Amino acid sequence: MRRNLFEPLLAHLDKKEFTILTGARQTGKSTLLRQLETSCKELSKPCIFLNLENRDVLSILDENPLNLLNYLPDVEGKIIVFLDEIQYLKDPSNLLKLLYDEHVGRVKIVATGSSAFYIDDHFKDSLAGRKRVFQLLTCSFDEHLRLNEKDDLLVEYQRIISNKQAKTGQLNYLQQEWQSYLLYGGYPSVITESDRKEKIEKLKEIRDSFVKRDILESGVENEAAFFHLFRLLAERSGSLVNVHELSVTLRIKTDTVNNYLHILQKCFHLALIKPFFRNLRKELTKMPKGFLLDPGLRNSLINNFQPIFDRIDKGELWETVFFRALADKYGRDEIYYWRTADNNEVDFVLPEIEAPFAVEAKYDESAIKSSKYKKFTEAYPEIPLHYAWLYPFNEDFFRRLASQW
Repeated sequence: MRRNLFEPLLAHLDKKEFTILTGARQTGKSTLLRQLETSCKELSKPCIFLNLENRDVLSILDENPLNLLNYLPDVEGKIIVFLDEIQYLKDPSNLLKLLYDEHVGRVKIVATGSSAFYIDDHFKDSLAGRKRVFQLLTCSFDEHLRLNEKDDLLVEYQRIISNKQAKTGQLNYLQQEWQSYLLYGGYPSVITESDRKEKIEKLKEIRDSFVKRDILESGVENEAAFFHLFRLLAERSGSLVNVHELSVTLRIKTDTVNNYLHILQKCFHLALIKPFFRNLRKELTKMPKGFLLDPGLRNSLINNFQPIFDRIDKGELWETVFFRALADKYGRDEIYYWRTADNNEVDFVLPEIEAPFAVEAKYDESAIKSSKYKKFTEAYPEIPLHYAWLYPFNEDFFRRLASQW
């Protein structure tokens, strides 16, 4: 199964810039790199694959970055070098900069790097104009269907979102898959596990082992406070992030809270969205809202895998997953929220895309009262306001999820 990011990465192989693939642990970066290598061989493009978890290779490149040239096959033209786990190098930015500046006509680097590498400011400064960064998140719903080999349901899903009149006889099966995605999220190893208890155990392992590696590599000293913050953000996903309040609750400095929030974003576990405003006096202008980027990890952090219909946090879970669907389609930086000082609010505003729109997400359609959003529609008549609900469930749900109103 190929991720949606495969084709953009394949197209970028012909570009001069180096290609950097980063993302949360266990999202399939190494698998994607191997698939690109396979495609290169099928297209007769010269390439090599170096795994920097191999200590022998790592020590040779640490000794001198130009030692990489000794691994190149003796062929004409540019050679694509796949470097897996580049963060293990002592100075990955220096290796990339040196190879780009002196050997870009000979070498094209395609590298995976963890958040610990990407979080380094030196990476951004020294490689300006020399690289393009691609981010691999956990699987989206259509990737969930593909990875589960539900090809018939994927065809139905794509037909439904492309045709506003389409109906399907497989709606119940699509609903079952959607409920599974809501509970267990999009980590590939969790999706492919058929046993419910094992899904939960795999998520616990990701939470306790792989997230802990993010913490260690990012230099976090107070591990307990970090995890406490992470759980608070999971419980409050979709809520305002008040740094001062969190610092008081956790008994740590506000600078420390801000640093932990920065790390969670760079580790691809958290997204903070900014308020949209034009009226400085009446609308919120500073405090962000926080969303976890994978519903399965969120449910593991709060230890709740009940079906959504039985949950008191069904609204928060639905808003979180709808945010993720918007982020997959438009990018996280395009999404804002709107709120006034007297608590009028719209969940999502996308004011800078080609056809701007706003969305209010409610679990139950009956909870939508258009009069509550009159202040927004009067203040911003040029931004159409739509509504997205999960219940009652029908074909239109998937069209709303795909922003096909």
